[in-house]
Amino acid sequence: MDEESFLASRFEASRPHLQRVAYRMLGSRAEADDAVQEAWLKLSRTGADGIDNLGGWLTTVVARVSLDMLRSRKSRREDPFEPDAAEPMVEGGGPEQDLLLGDAVGVALLVVLQMLDPAERVAFVLHDMFDLPFDEIAPIVGRSSAAARQLASRARRRVQGPPRLDVDLASQRRVVDAYLAASRSGDVQALLAVLDPDVVLHADAASTGGQPLQVRGAQVVSQRALAGARGQVAQLVLINGTIGIVAAPLGRPTVLVFRIEGGRVAEIEVIADAERLAGLDLVVLD
Repeated sequence: MDEESFLASRFEASRPHLQRVAYRMLGSRAEADDAVQEAWLKLSRTGADGIDNLGGWLTTVVARVSLDMLRSRKSRREDPFEPDAAEPMVEGGGPEQDLLLGDAVGVALLVVLQMLDPAERVAFVLHDMFDLPFDEIAPIVGRSSAAARQLASRARRRVQGPPRLDVDLASQRRVVDAYLAASRSGDVQALLAVLDPDVVLHADAASTGGQPLQVRGAQVVSQRALAGARGQVAQLVLINGTIGIVAAPLGRPTVLVFRIEGGRVAEIEVIADAERLAGLDLVVLD
């Protein structure tokens, strides 16, 4: 085997790991593939001479490329990011790897990570998901080891959320959980039971793909809820201190904010506009 083929085989052995790193930072399969390809191009140009730990070197390169992509994405406010959480992330990786990635990276987590500062996101992913020490993360994010630790700590508080819910939030959660379960299962009667008869649904233009929408009444709202739930991955989150839902239809992050009255859903606001999403305080619930 010649040197180039040997180098390529070592890179291919690292590819699944590199794609996991890139995807958890970027939330986009296409961008993750681009970051991994950039790492291969750099390796093929420089060779492996002098690299003691090739896997660590490649992880660092992918992390730096991903950080640059995140910063570039943040500066292009007209080009909102849409995580493709439902897609398998490792091409040719097989169902075991797809399952591993799907379990590890839920849609709510991707949306929460999206709202972090790029350096916070990179520090959190590398340390909390891949056990990279802070003295190795520090040069990637251009901070000291202590500052990198603080970045990850701030991100962790957003991702982990509150340790427990108070009584009011717990009751909200039971209602929203029932709404989500009924929507997923297609149980019309269960859904009607959790909706106030005069429930109002507001949807912004980004969520409808056209004009803003408002509908009223449990029958109409339940029909839209059942239609919208088909084939969607959705999770409970805390949104600005109240229980809500995050989903990603066609890769577009969408948030459902609920107003609960008398143990029923009285109002639902559907938000998919990128700027509005960026202003929300989201944390993932277990």
